Amino acid sequence: MPSFDVVSKIDLAELDNAVNQAKKEITTRYDFQGAQADIVLAPDKTSLTVKANTEDRVQTAKEVLLAKLAKRGISLLALEYEPIEKTGLSNCKQLIKLQQGIPVEKSKELVKLLKDSKMKVQGSIQADQLRVTGKNRDDLQEAIALFRREADRLKLDMQFTNFRD
Repeated sequence: MPSFDVVSKIDLAELDNAVNQAKKEITTRYDFQGAQADIVLAPDKTSLTVKANTEDRVQTAKEVLLAKLAKRGISLLALEYEPIEKTGLSNCKQLIKLQQGIPVEKSKELVKLLKDSKMKVQGSIQADQLRVTGKNRDDLQEAIALFRREADRLKLDMQFTNFRD
């Protein structure tokens, strides 16, 4: 039976490269002279922390980071932003969570989307991914097209892997 998997994964090597490029740009930019701005990737690579001495500089550092991520092919839909919070000594920071895997509630939305579309495919949730099976390849390709159209509305970064006949 033909099938494919819907996954949501970030290329960690590209993420690391983008963070390093953004750090390098922040240290050389004129508007960050004298500012203690930094971008820190968590050791478990599930989140980023953008730190600076003012909220404006946190926002600017985040924009530099987002530009580097987009240039390296990392979807910005895989990021979840926490509000900017003040830390001691008039410093600010913002936590950015990285999405690895599809959350169960999003998987349920995708399965419901398949059922509502009346396509001849079935979706089954398997941990942090979704497997879609159907009788022919054309139905599966229609399902992929449907998911791509709805990705922005669902705020979900998706890749399609293991396309089998």
